[in-house]
Amino acid sequence: MVGFCWMVGWPYNPVTLYPMEMNVLGTRLESCSRDPLTGFMRDGLCKECPGDRGKHIVCAMMDETFLAFSAERGNDLTTPRPDLGFPGLRPGDKWCICLTRWIEAFQAGVAPKVDLKATHVTVLETVPMKILKDFALNDFINLN
Repeated sequence: MVGFCWMVGWPYNPVTLYPMEMNVLGTRLESCSRDPLTGFMRDGLCKECPGDRGKHIVCAMMDETFLAFSAERGNDLTTPRPDLGFPGLRPGDKWCICLTRWIEAFQAGVAPKVDLKATHVTVLETVPMKILKDFALNDFINLN
């Protein structure tokens, strides 16, 4: 199966695990969401892609507070945009969001929960694991 990175126009194999397609736990990056279909490449994964200047690598669970926060900053995530293949999001949906938007929301006290299994390892270059664990959707009691 071959997909197409619609933003930069290069083919890729969505089944292949590239070397950097790891999550913040150091295991294989899992799908964030297939309904709605998320990821910069619309393959369900919050992975890096050439041309993704926003770094859509954080898998976040949408909630009313974050959706309002994002809209206030000019990124309305609730309105469908069929021309861009964007269904519009509701609370409870998981979506690959920009790393900088998650940090901005964290600093404002409105960061959404994060699926650590589906958040790309490179997030750790900017956000410490201790902070991510505080916002984890997953139950990781045994993590140090």
